Amino acid sequence: MGIPSADWLVRPIGPVDEAEVSAVLAERFGVTGTVHDLGSQQDRNYRVRTETGDYVLKIANPASDPAALRAQCAAVERLADASGLRLPRAHAGVDGEVVQRLSAGGVELVCRLLDYVPGEPIMDSRYLAPPVVARLGELAGRVVAGLADFAGVEQERPQLWDLRNALTVVETLAPHLPDQERAARVLRASRAAHTLLEPFVDRLPVQVIHGDVTDNNVVCEPAADGRRMPVGVIDFGDLGLGWTVAELAVTCASVLHHHGAGPASVLPAVHAFHAVRPLANEEVDALWPLVVLRTSVMVVSGQYDTLLDPGNGYASVALDREWAMFEAAVSVPAEVMTAQLRHALGRPSAQLLPVAEHTLLPGLPDDVASLDLSVSSEELHTGRWLAPDAETVLARATLTAGHTAVRTRHGEFRLTRTTVDVSVPAATCALGVELHLTGPAEIRAPWAGTVTRHGDTGVTLHTGGLDLLLDGVDAEVQPGPVVSGRRLGTVAAREGVRVLGIQLFRSCATGGRPPRFAPPELAAGWLEVCPDPTRLFLAPDAPDASSSAPYDAPLSARDAQQAVTEAELLERREHSFATVQEHYFETPPQIERGWRHHLVDTRGRGYLDMLNNVTILGHGHPGLGEAVHRQWRRLNTNSRFHYASVVELSERITGLLPAELDTVFLVNSGSEAVDLALRLAWAATGRQDVVAVEEAYHGWTYASDAVSTSIADNPNALASRPPWVHTVAAPNSYRGRHRGPQARRYAPEAAARIRELADQGRPLAAFVCEPYYGNAGGMALPDGYLRQVYEATRDVGGLCVADEVQVGYGRLGSHFWGFEQQGVVPDIVTVAKAMGNGHPLGAVITRRDIADAYRTQGYFFSSAGGSPVSSVVGLTVLDALRDEDLQTNAREIGAHLKGRLLELAERHALIGAVHGSGLYLGVEFVRDRESLEPATEETAAICDRLRELGVIVQPTSDRQCVLKIKPPLCLTRRSADVFADALDDVLTHGW
Repeated sequence: MGIPSADWLVRPIGPVDEAEVSAVLAERFGVTGTVHDLGSQQDRNYRVRTETGDYVLKIANPASDPAALRAQCAAVERLADASGLRLPRAHAGVDGEVVQRLSAGGVELVCRLLDYVPGEPIMDSRYLAPPVVARLGELAGRVVAGLADFAGVEQERPQLWDLRNALTVVETLAPHLPDQERAARVLRASRAAHTLLEPFVDRLPVQVIHGDVTDNNVVCEPAADGRRMPVGVIDFGDLGLGWTVAELAVTCASVLHHHGAGPASVLPAVHAFHAVRPLANEEVDALWPLVVLRTSVMVVSGQYDTLLDPGNGYASVALDREWAMFEAAVSVPAEVMTAQLRHALGRPSAQLLPVAEHTLLPGLPDDVASLDLSVSSEELHTGRWLAPDAETVLARATLTAGHTAVRTRHGEFRLTRTTVDVSVPAATCALGVELHLTGPAEIRAPWAGTVTRHGDTGVTLHTGGLDLLLDGVDAEVQPGPVVSGRRLGTVAAREGVRVLGIQLFRSCATGGRPPRFAPPELAAGWLEVCPDPTRLFLAPDAPDASSSAPYDAPLSARDAQQAVTEAELLERREHSFATVQEHYFETPPQIERGWRHHLVDTRGRGYLDMLNNVTILGHGHPGLGEAVHRQWRRLNTNSRFHYASVVELSERITGLLPAELDTVFLVNSGSEAVDLALRLAWAATGRQDVVAVEEAYHGWTYASDAVSTSIADNPNALASRPPWVHTVAAPNSYRGRHRGPQARRYAPEAAARIRELADQGRPLAAFVCEPYYGNAGGMALPDGYLRQVYEATRDVGGLCVADEVQVGYGRLGSHFWGFEQQGVVPDIVTVAKAMGNGHPLGAVITRRDIADAYRTQGYFFSSAGGSPVSSVVGLTVLDALRDEDLQTNAREIGAHLKGRLLELAERHALIGAVHGSGLYLGVEFVRDRESLEPATEETAAICDRLRELGVIVQPTSDRQCVLKIKPPLCLTRRSADVFADALDDVLTHGW
């Protein structure tokens, strides 16, 4: 096979003997040190270590022009003065020149000695987080801004990496590549991209650019969260004249091979570049075709280099990475990505549809009903949306109710397309509509065009770059030209159902048909390419016509409105909702639907809920919903009235506890429950002093907050305690003062402190503690801890309060109550959260004598505590826990999940420990397993990445380095594996 020849084709240099390299260093630069070959695609780079510092000796390809090399050094100096970046500044040789000549293997070469720029490159294909991608875009913007008026380059011949030559490069090299199937794909893609680019080539600004601000040519420093953040730019070997926007295209292309990356992954880079150097409209339109051309050039040039230099490992290793970039770049049409980029920058196109001269379905009645398949749909409740035929069932039900026609909605994010298998994100945005009919209907061409057929019942009407795709047609028309109003056929009947699929598509240079649904992250782009066809069959003044975007509106209007609504809602929250009531995540998804252990946002993205210990039964529980509905219709008042449900709930709760705990108070929350428990202890003992465990959270009311010692919830918790609150050390057997077997010392120390307080004249009213250490991440107390501390408390006349707000109700799997695991019986038990499955319901259970002592304080009353609705909620939750055997599920699935997590800990050093039992677990992250330095920032970043993968989880503990794993007890084995697999993915590929 012949090797092509062209000015811009450069033969790579072979290896240069390291002894020769050392000699050149000493002779030309007066430098001595050790030499290490760094590898390169066309040049040769050697790291030089000396006693005074590190350098890089860069031996240029024989084709390199010394003037161009001097220009590179000048460009670096220009940027060093203005950009604040770490850069490879050149060192002059002993003769004062930065470019030096040498002879190697009989070949005359030139070289330069550059500063070694400290930092790590992003050489592998690990995941790049949005902030990292944004930094890459920012660096590219800073480089072109710094070089905007740099005039030190005289480019006499075409350059391989100048994207103005991209199509020529591809067409020259592709025929000579060994894999001709791939070569053909690259050729087609390059020509299509060039076609889209041609209208702009004379309007795109040209300047000197770096030409290779990519993941491989930046150096990074690890941020606090462990992410590698770019801080410098190296390798100015591709410096030259080029389109300014090509700098950004090159950067975007380099993102595409990283783990989990897709076309939408580049958006942070585009935003960041634009913030530094604003993009003109024509540059936005040119950007994605240039990304396709860049990846195409990389594929063909990489294979070309391996043909010329089969032993060049650097070039060979890059081949798979370059192909991955190309595949990602062409995975969606360039027109779609251009529309998406315009939308992201607030510049949607305003293309209009041609005027319809005839109605598509002239016999269609005016009363076409509209199906609501969105996340907020009232018809798709109790998980019906999960059924594979949910759309058809709902459409038939609507037709049966008296309508003759029912339509779906264009641009709607359909709940029916959401998947609860979050490992496979769903395409949920409808790019067309379906029309369900009870009877026959004729179809006519809305405008003139050319008809083709696809499949048995598919017809496409082509009109000047716009396709009308119809599926479900008994076609009468033959392929070929048709006039406006021509009868195309009738809606086909299949098994008694008539459904017509209607979709508009602005033909793309790459050809093909559009998908029926788009992923949320690319919905804006696809909606511009696939405009709303509703006006073709529905009159503007027809009922519900307003649900479609205006016929002459910008094609992405519906999606833009949806996006603005979500952003505005968050802004309104910040203005009207106290900001100390924080939300999860910096840019939170808008969650409007839940089902079992899953959540769904407004764009139909499903999430696995590994966090929500409030909804113990799971979200959307049908039995609970029906019970509440029935009771609301009957009666809701306060517990001073006499009714059955409050009695039944009180009896059911006491029946789950030791016999002596026989009296119930019903309240609204865990905070109120703990507050009341302390007031009961004060009343019963006539004292106020309380001992609490450090690093614990008990609530927000005055008394419950006073005994809350977690600095995660209140940084001043320890310093702001009232004088009646005393603390004992957190019995943390993993990272506390006593660890492992020595954790047995916590109990006698706490008991001694309680007795010491009594000796000082401050005997306790109560000792309050979670019987399973929740705030630390679901950690068991040392064996015998509560037995010893309860004994000391009672010896001084105090009462023992077990805060079961988080751990109670079977979450441990092995025990219904946390205190059972310690083999003790408290005097007072508090419970909430799980008790109401999210409904505001809590309880305090104690002995009759303690309850009666409250009479000395007056009487107790809670307006909603124990109301008929709240009592029915409590009873229904207990029924479901029993009937669905959720405690057993917590035990079995929790054991399986903990086993998976322990296995991850063996492979990932960041996991210091796995705590907990049942579905009350915690994964603690540490930077060092010896020092136990908490990986706080890493934990937050891991939670962000898990959310991107469809898993909702958050940090806990005073150090915020523990994953809080407290999902609904209906969690399945499959979902437990999805979570473990997602965590493995993040720890393996980065966050």
